[in-house]
Amino acid sequence: MKKLILGVALSALMCSSAFAAKIGVSMAKFDDNFLTVLRNGMIAQAKGMSGVELQVEDAQNDVAKQLDQIKNFAASGVDAIIVNPVDTSATQAMSDAAAAAKIPLVYVNRQPVNVDTLPDNQAFVASNEAESGTLETKEACRLFKEAGKKEANVYVIMGELSNQAAVQRTKDIEEVIATPDCSFIKIIDKQTSNWDRDQAQNLMTNWLSSGKAFDGVIANNDESAIGAIQAMKAANVDMKSVIVGGVDATQDALAAMQAGDLDVTVFQDAAGQGAGALDAALKLSKGEKVEHKVYVPFQLVTPANIDKFLKKN
Repeated sequence: MKKLILGVALSALMCSSAFAAKIGVSMAKFDDNFLTVLRNGMIAQAKGMSGVELQVEDAQNDVAKQLDQIKNFAASGVDAIIVNPVDTSATQAMSDAAAAAKIPLVYVNRQPVNVDTLPDNQAFVASNEAESGTLETKEACRLFKEAGKKEANVYVIMGELSNQAAVQRTKDIEEVIATPDCSFIKIIDKQTSNWDRDQAQNLMTNWLSSGKAFDGVIANNDESAIGAIQAMKAANVDMKSVIVGGVDATQDALAAMQAGDLDVTVFQDAAGQGAGALDAALKLSKGEKVEHKVYVPFQLVTPANIDKFLKKN
């Protein structure tokens, strides 16, 4: 079953504040804007709670290192473990390690491959990725129509191919484009930037050098969209002539939108996911039941409603 978090689970966290617990947290990598917001939000929540201690580790995008961190957390006797997985296809071993130690485990933000077979004391807290790329691409489609486009050629920048979110967001894009309403859009190329701004900039520079005419860039995340924007601006592309979309609604992305460079992004509630993961970990550590899938809704962000999101993420 799935449970929808409309707020941030803050009240539930406060109710848990009298319970002393040590939580081990393994983040895929610290050097990522969105994950930094998620991590810092979790840390801030824990600091406001009596008796809750977080031990936060950087897996440095290394699957083996992350599995070792989980085993070390278990050996040190933490009350629960929170994992932002490096590779979502490699999570079964992590679940097995936590289960063997009888320690609750909560995956956050990135959907584990074994999400449908998690044991009772494990859960997944994130946003439903079927919404992210869908919201982004539907808005891009609307903007193309508004601009009078009968045909639109787009580049798609994907995230890490080992990551479920990248796979699903790309699928979302393709499914929206396959609908009669948006079938005038054609993907002329799609490649990965591994979520990285610099890689996306290099990728976009290469595309620009090919000389192919294009009308937009639909990226799996904001960092990639920003990298593409930087390449286009360096090549003197008129940003008013292209539609650029991303996902996450990071502060840098919102600044790009205010500057007129980014046309659409999708708010992914980093603080909400962090709070929800911490709440789930605390409940599981007390033997309470938690839904296996806890979803925090995505929200479309455009220049028309950007003011609602400027102080978030």
